[in-house]
Amino acid sequence: MEKNKKTKIRPGNVFTCMPPNERPREKLLERGPASLSDGELLAVLLNTGIQGKNVKELALDLLSLLDKNKDIPSVKEISALAGVGDSKACAVAAMLEFGRRRYGSFSARIKQPVDVFTLVRHFADRKQERFISLSLNGAHEVLAVRVVTIGLVNKTIVHPREVFADIIQDRAAAFCVAHNHPSGQLKSSPEDDEITCRLLSASRILGLHFVDHIIFSETGWWSYKENGKLRNE
Repeated sequence: MEKNKKTKIRPGNVFTCMPPNERPREKLLERGPASLSDGELLAVLLNTGIQGKNVKELALDLLSLLDKNKDIPSVKEISALAGVGDSKACAVAAMLEFGRRRYGSFSARIKQPVDVFTLVRHFADRKQERFISLSLNGAHEVLAVRVVTIGLVNKTIVHPREVFADIIQDRAAAFCVAHNHPSGQLKSSPEDDEITCRLLSASRILGLHFVDHIIFSETGWWSYKENGKLRNE
């Protein structure tokens, strides 16, 4: 009889150390890709980490790079991350470009706040606030979704010029904005009200329709428009 062979654990692979129901691959097989966080999806794609940095940590480094880029990073930028290398960088870049071409948000249409939440909810688990803009055409179809700024643990700082720079470049007719509250609280702060007011004033000058401002967390969302705090008239 053959002696029992020891399972060889590849360097940096933490999946085998996790309970089966928490492993990204098993979750994907059982519940589908929508059940995974962004970090877990990237961990599945990367497969292994490197000496001193497991695949989960490597995936979070990559996720941070993707969050900071308004467009798909180049292969050179991705491969510059320690532990990624050209092969993994090419795979990641190819996956992102294929997804953009085939399953991009361009066919989405904003009719109600939940439509915005659907497009940004994967940012809800971030530990820092992300301020996100959605460029829309005249029919409120989505042209682009971008992270404008990344803030502190419970506060983000954004200026109208940063928000409108890409919206104008997209030749948009309308826009939405959204940001996550890492605290989980679904209510606007005085700072949120102030930036919303400034964006509304600027949008009138620019001739852009300000559709809504959504505050969201992992548990749900809150809408300025639905709560009567965004009046375009």
